Amino acid sequence: MALKKGVDVKPATGKLGILMPGMGAVATTFIAGVMAVRRGLAKPIGSLTQMGTIRLGKRTDAKTPRINEYISLAQLDDIEFGGWDIFTDNAYEAATRAGVLEQKLLDQLKDELEQVKPMSAVFEQAWVKKLNGPNVKKGATKMDLAEQLMEDIKRFKAEKGCDRMVAVWCGSTEVYRKPTEVHATLASFEAALRASSDDIAPSQIYAYACLKLGVPYCNGAPNMSLDPPAMIELARKNQVPVGGKDFKTGQTLMKTILAPGFKARLLGLQGWYSTNILGNRDGEVLDDPESFKSKEVTKLGVLDHILQPELYPDLYGHFDHVVRINYYPPRGDNKEGWDNIDIVGWLGYPMQIKVNFLCRDSILAAPIVLDLALFVDFAQRAGMHGVQEWLSFYWKSPMTPSEQLYPEHDLFIQLMKLKNTLRYTKGDDLITHLGAEYYD
Repeated sequence: MALKKGVDVKPATGKLGILMPGMGAVATTFIAGVMAVRRGLAKPIGSLTQMGTIRLGKRTDAKTPRINEYISLAQLDDIEFGGWDIFTDNAYEAATRAGVLEQKLLDQLKDELEQVKPMSAVFEQAWVKKLNGPNVKKGATKMDLAEQLMEDIKRFKAEKGCDRMVAVWCGSTEVYRKPTEVHATLASFEAALRASSDDIAPSQIYAYACLKLGVPYCNGAPNMSLDPPAMIELARKNQVPVGGKDFKTGQTLMKTILAPGFKARLLGLQGWYSTNILGNRDGEVLDDPESFKSKEVTKLGVLDHILQPELYPDLYGHFDHVVRINYYPPRGDNKEGWDNIDIVGWLGYPMQIKVNFLCRDSILAAPIVLDLALFVDFAQRAGMHGVQEWLSFYWKSPMTPSEQLYPEHDLFIQLMKLKNTLRYTKGDDLITHLGAEYYD
């Protein structure tokens, strides 16, 4: 597909502030990781923005620049870190407590990490039953709390000298609640904030505060932060890019790699049983059935969307999909996921696949935080607002711009969509993978 011109993207000049609601294992692994990369102590493995390439033109053209050389992205040296947490630990203390990174590396970064201190958080224990902490805002109404968050954002931007801001939720999973009438419109949502409605979650207050100030927002948990029509209305009104939800890290990442392969070869599926053991703060929160319900919804939808049972009823019309998460403190952040997959081959003969993924949850999530922050900032400068479907690559449960559109879960289609979006902004030909004999 030949394009005449690209998109006018404002340059990534000045500092970019990255704010994170929730400064636990994921956020501090991300912060310390970027600091380590900036000092040349480690490599940004897993980050598309830092290590990924993009092919331009025909294969014979041999043009494959790095993505961060191809488009205008904020430089790592220009990033300032901030956020909110219910605990007062600075980033060094929180990273030490999380136990994800080796203490030797953290000690090399100690002086810099200690400067990153959390602002007091908006928190309501009814939404995260397994946690409680002292560093919590108080306000007459939930609108008052939103206004306090907006003041935090303005103050951080001024004190750090940031030209632009983005926010990425790195906090805990809230209990599962469906949107109600208070979420139907921006007007009803703001009225409910002033009335301190029980239907409004803390994560939605963060999203509202950021969008109200024109700060791009990404939702890294299965919380219903951006889903309600009121939030989409606000994002469009203020021309802010948004994305979500729930970082695609361990077991779901494997599903979006394996399931497309089964479908491509038309292998049937009888059942997919998944279980996890996890011992970090996320595991503790998910030990609550209502919080697990939020996670379960995002995990269960993946296979149906990839396999399309309505199109392939003989292959995928009646498979069992079970997901379990078990809190096991000795494992810490090193999550272990077991998958038993019962597939069906020629003439209906059964086969099995076993997967045992001993992963590190925050190690997989940290480069996602970086990529989303840089890409959503790019989207803002490119004038792209509303749901950024091209970033589905990073989500367990990708949002779509319309309820009429089904989300794309196939990892390889997601990556093609992401890179073609970047090519489009530069006015370069989109890659269709047609052979040279068709278009030369």
